Amino acid sequence: MSKPSVLQRSALALLIGAASQAGAVELYSDEDTHLNANLEAVFGIFHSRERYATTGATQAGSASWREGYLKYGISADQGLGGAGTAYGAFGFLSSGTWGDGDAASFTDGSERTTKIEDAYLGWRSGDLFAVLGEDGVDLSVGRQNIVVGDGFLINGDALNLGKGVADGEFNRGGGYYLAARKNFDQTAVLRLGGKQGWRSDLMWIKSDNRAQARSEMYVGTLEHVAEAGTLGLTYIDVKDVDKQYASASQLARDGMKTYSLRAQGNAGVQDLFLSAEYARQDKRKVDNENAWYLEAGWTFSAVAWSPKVNYRYSRFSDGYDPLFYGLNRGFGTWFQGEVAGNYAGPFNSNTRIHHVGASVTPLENLSVGALWFDYDTLDNDLGDLSGRELDVYAQWGVTDNLMVIPLVGLYQPKNSADNGGTQLASNDRNLYTQLMFALSF
Repeated sequence: MSKPSVLQRSALALLIGAASQAGAVELYSDEDTHLNANLEAVFGIFHSRERYATTGATQAGSASWREGYLKYGISADQGLGGAGTAYGAFGFLSSGTWGDGDAASFTDGSERTTKIEDAYLGWRSGDLFAVLGEDGVDLSVGRQNIVVGDGFLINGDALNLGKGVADGEFNRGGGYYLAARKNFDQTAVLRLGGKQGWRSDLMWIKSDNRAQARSEMYVGTLEHVAEAGTLGLTYIDVKDVDKQYASASQLARDGMKTYSLRAQGNAGVQDLFLSAEYARQDKRKVDNENAWYLEAGWTFSAVAWSPKVNYRYSRFSDGYDPLFYGLNRGFGTWFQGEVAGNYAGPFNSNTRIHHVGASVTPLENLSVGALWFDYDTLDNDLGDLSGRELDVYAQWGVTDNLMVIPLVGLYQPKNSADNGGTQLASNDRNLYTQLMFALSF
């Protein structure tokens, strides 16, 4: 059975981090030493009126399921008497899926597991290298999350398949949508430069995720950071994949080199948002591929509720490998549509997508938004996943520690699974709902 190339990162964790002012629970603190306890709990209730044949499933009808995870551990940092700061974290993560399993049958509802999630050590230079800025050298090793740029290429190792694929061979223990597990298993990261001006990252990353063919990569970035925006270059060299678990497209990943140019900022205009990236992939034995997007947005800051609107056009060639993309700025990046981006496809390959988003903030702790997507498949010989989707959501910070996020989606595929699409039994409009709760300390 073929494996999907769809990737995931927890929307809840990101949105909570952005909306909540809560921090870790302080266990001990003095001038040089800090020891914290960290706790994050996320739970979601999901229902889809339709199911999708993404994994080869054939059972039509509705799906109702629940997902949850609990992440718990400690983090610490220790001043080294003028020689910088040592830091690290260690923690576990327990996750599960209940009910029918998700709408694409990546999970079957029986997944449960507890494993180590955080396990890393690092050192920051403080003021030792003044020319590089404060903490201008940051070296870390171990099991940790890695994000590059806007998450267009790498945003954690967060593809969380369950027992619904290949008889459970790729099972990570539940929480497909929430994507509880997102840390790369082995990393060595050297970050050079401060928060402004020129900076660079040099990284070795190895995944233990079978659904990602346990890929091993070298990554390099060069960025210039200014108030008006960030301009960056990224280089990714995939040195190895585990052929035992690799799909046909992932076999072509072995030896693949990806180059990208990206930019993001406001160009010095307060209410403007601009973002763009172009990525090219050079593969050994198949055609080279590319993906790119252009996005512009505006915030009406002088208007009540501060309305925001944005438009994005993205295009992914028919053999483009989306690598480790994930949610970065909120819904729609880079899972474009809650139904299409998670269950039905397209999964950021062989497609062009128009996207319009809008949101308002009627209260300091409440925002409401709508997202519209139009999907157009490039090569119909590979299947036609064209369609449209509208998602409406709210983000309610009930307290500093608790966030509630309801969402309703309407997804209209062009074709059913019998005619090149993925929706089983028909191409009727799907009504999709989810309600998520997230607690962090």
